[in-house]
Amino acid sequence: MNSETNKTSAGAVPRGQANREQASHKFDGRRLLALVHKESLQAIRDPSTILIAFVLPVVLLFLFAYAVSLDVREVRIGVVLESDTASAQSLAAAFAGTRYLKVTPVRDRREVTDLVVSGKLRGFVVIPQDFERRLASFVAQPLVQVITDGSQPNTANFVANYAQGVVQTWGAGRRASAPPAPIRLEPRYWFNAELESRRALVPGAIAIVMTIIGTMLTALVVAREWERGTMEAIMSTPASVAEILIGKLLPYFILGMLATLASAALAIFVFDVPLRGSLLSLLTLSAVFLIPALGQGLLISAVTKNQFLASQVALFSGFLPSFLLSGFLFEIDAMPTAIQAITYLIPARYFVASLQTVFLAGDVWAVFLPNVAAMMAIGGFFFVIAKHKTRKNLEF
Repeated sequence: MNSETNKTSAGAVPRGQANREQASHKFDGRRLLALVHKESLQAIRDPSTILIAFVLPVVLLFLFAYAVSLDVREVRIGVVLESDTASAQSLAAAFAGTRYLKVTPVRDRREVTDLVVSGKLRGFVVIPQDFERRLASFVAQPLVQVITDGSQPNTANFVANYAQGVVQTWGAGRRASAPPAPIRLEPRYWFNAELESRRALVPGAIAIVMTIIGTMLTALVVAREWERGTMEAIMSTPASVAEILIGKLLPYFILGMLATLASAALAIFVFDVPLRGSLLSLLTLSAVFLIPALGQGLLISAVTKNQFLASQVALFSGFLPSFLLSGFLFEIDAMPTAIQAITYLIPARYFVASLQTVFLAGDVWAVFLPNVAAMMAIGGFFFVIAKHKTRKNLEF
C-alpha cells in the first residue's frame, strides 16, 4: 500500500487532475459566453472605450468631410488690368465670372506682389498694356502672363492651367464666325460625376475609424489587463487559449460593426455620400477587415504588455500606415515602386478600395473577392502569431 502511494506521489498524475487538464483543452461554449460577458461589461464600464468607439469616429468623419478637401474652388488670385480696351476688360470679367477663382482686380502688378509673397493670393494674371495689339497680331505670342506661387505645386498647376483655359474659352467665344472644330470632346465622369472629394474621402475615413477601433483599442485594452495582472488570472483558469482570445475579441468585433453602421449612416444621411452597393456587402467587408485589425491589436498587446508602448506601436504600425499608404489620401500609383510593394502588406489598402467601390460603384465582387482574400490572409497571419505568443506566456 505504501509503495503504491509513493509511486503515485512520485510520478503519476491523480485521475481528477488529469480529467481537469483534459477538460481545459476542450472548447467550452459556456466558458466562452462567460468570458464574452465579462469583457462586454468591462468595455461598457470603461468610458475611454465608448469614447474611442463612438465619439472619435464622429469627430474624424466630420473633419474629413468638411475640414479636409481635395476640391480646388475659389482659389484667390489677382488680375492685373493694365489695358483699358474693351477686349481686356472682357477678359478680366471672364476671370471674375468663374466659380473656381476668387479674383482681386488691381491696376498695377506691384499691388499683388506682396499679397502673393504673404500667401494671401496664390498667383496673378497680367493683362498687358499692348493686349489689343497682341490680340490682333498674326504672330503667335502669349496674350497674358500668369505668375503662381510654386510653394504649393498642385494649386500652382491648377491656377496656370485654369487661367489658360479661361483665355482659350474667352478667345473661342470671340471667334463666333469661325467654322466649328471637327472634333468635340465631352468628358463623362463615372461613379462621382460632381468630382466631389468628400465622396471619396468619407468612405476612406470609415476605414481609418475601423483601424482605430480594431487595432488601437484592442491593443490598449488587452495591454491594460497585462499591466493590472488580471490577464494572468484569466490564464490560470481552465479556459483554453482559443476561448480567451475569442472572448477578448468578440465584444470589440461587435463594437466595430456597430461603429461601422453609425459611420455609414452619417456618410449617407449627413454627408450625402451615396451607397450604391448593398448594406450586406458593406457589413461583410467590414467584418472581414476587422479580422486583421483585431489580430494586429491582439498581437501588439501580447508582445508589449504595456499601454504606453502598445499605443505607440499601434500608432506606427496600424494607424499611420493605414492613413498614408492605403490610398486614402495619396494615390498608390504615384508612390515609388518600393513603397507600392509595402502597401500590399497594409490591410487598409484593400478595405479603402472596397469601401470606395461599394459606396460609389456598387457590388462589384470582382473587386471585393481579391481584397477579401488578402485581408483574411493577413488577419490569419496575425492571429497565428498572437496565439503563439499567448501560448508561450502560458507556459513561461
